[in-house]
Amino acid sequence: MVKITSLSLLFFIFFLNSACQQVDPEIIRFGIPTPPKQLDPRLATDAVSSRINRLLYQRLVDFNAQLKAVPSLATWQKISPLQYRFTLKQPFSLFTNGQPLTTEDVKATYLSILDKKTASPHRSSIAMIKKIKIIDTKTLDFILTQADPQFPSYLVMGILPKKQLKSAHSFTDKPLGSGYFEFLKRFANSEILIKRRQDQQKFQFIIDRNPTVRVLKLQKGEIDLLQNNLPPEMIAYLNKQPHLNLTKGAGSNFTYLGFQLEDPIAGNLLIRKAIAHAINRPLILEYLLAGRVAGSIFPPEHWLGMDLKGLDYNPELARQYLKQAGISTLKITYKTSNDPFRIRIATVIQNQLKAVGIEVKIQSYDWGTFFGDIKNGRFQMYSLTWVGIKSPDIFHYIYHSDSKPPKGANRGRFSSKEVDQLIEQGKLLTDSEQQKAVYQELQQKIFNQLVYIPLWYEDNYFAARNNISGYQLALDGNYDALFYTYKQ
Repeated sequence: MVKITSLSLLFFIFFLNSACQQVDPEIIRFGIPTPPKQLDPRLATDAVSSRINRLLYQRLVDFNAQLKAVPSLATWQKISPLQYRFTLKQPFSLFTNGQPLTTEDVKATYLSILDKKTASPHRSSIAMIKKIKIIDTKTLDFILTQADPQFPSYLVMGILPKKQLKSAHSFTDKPLGSGYFEFLKRFANSEILIKRRQDQQKFQFIIDRNPTVRVLKLQKGEIDLLQNNLPPEMIAYLNKQPHLNLTKGAGSNFTYLGFQLEDPIAGNLLIRKAIAHAINRPLILEYLLAGRVAGSIFPPEHWLGMDLKGLDYNPELARQYLKQAGISTLKITYKTSNDPFRIRIATVIQNQLKAVGIEVKIQSYDWGTFFGDIKNGRFQMYSLTWVGIKSPDIFHYIYHSDSKPPKGANRGRFSSKEVDQLIEQGKLLTDSEQQKAVYQELQQKIFNQLVYIPLWYEDNYFAARNNISGYQLALDGNYDALFYTYKQ
């Protein structure tokens, strides 16, 4: 990582190399570290794709500041524990090709997700849908196989047009939604150009994996704003620049260490306990990034949040667990992306584990290769961040034994009949307080098994040039505030 003391030389080299580069002054350019992998919301699982898809597509339901489900495209009423009626708001929203979004499109979207041929990783979260019955163009009923008081909160998928779904349209290549933004172009380097439908303002997502280069591009004006994924010295540097504005806020995105539980080493609970006690999370948060120590996937302010803080830093106890496992010196591989900041964090964890007798080999890859390996189980240990988690359907999606990829995101191949039963029990309960009690018991059991080692909830921040106004941080780091963002 380039130190602040050498920034002047780096600036000189950067400016020299980019002196002839031209940018369109009318476009607002947003710097991001990785490209969106999937602009079809039925298939998207990575954070950048999900955030951009929120701009391009609308959904029946969204969440408020307290992370409770609220109407978006539609209001709803509970006809019975097994029947929910949704009514689209009027006038109808329009897809970017001019088609009105009706109940036919809603039904087609959810039937497509439920179709095994689609291979949607989100299928398991709505598997309780037995039938979708259209009443008229604005009203439809969801008939369920089992009661779940949280059901409306699961209907957060971007709605696609029925006509294009039937014609096998490639939404990945040519997204077609009814959101406040319209897809215009994907460049050869995977950068995305969209426009705000209200006033035709264009936004381009500029991709650069190197956080220092993103900062330099912001300094020079080749990008107009960026959000998150910077080391602390870069944040401190940005905060001192008179022509830039830096804003910080608490975040809910959950960073963790994941494990291949079918592996004889990573699947050993004693070894995972040793790793957990060997990591000094408060020290990492003090010197490497801003955030809060995490103990569960949901932050404390969520209605399912718990007062779990994770396992304390205790290197002596870590050595004892290794001894109990019959291991004095352990070797394990740790996969991460090739983002320099993520490699830096992995290196610190590597050094902390080495101090207790765990030798870590870091393997860093471009995002596509890395994420592909994680989804396909090709790892022993890895680190990632769950972004935008709001509803309890996440438990089935990442912990249930039926949700191993490609059916879901149980990437570590965790399997527990007791956990499966609690997940299924939670879905059957109609009283939200009883459901909360079951899900909190579930979180405690997941914590005890260390399916993940909780690390932290990362704080959010964004930096923008002085001529950019209107952008505000969201708790989950989404990009929704681009709707209010302008260039002066």
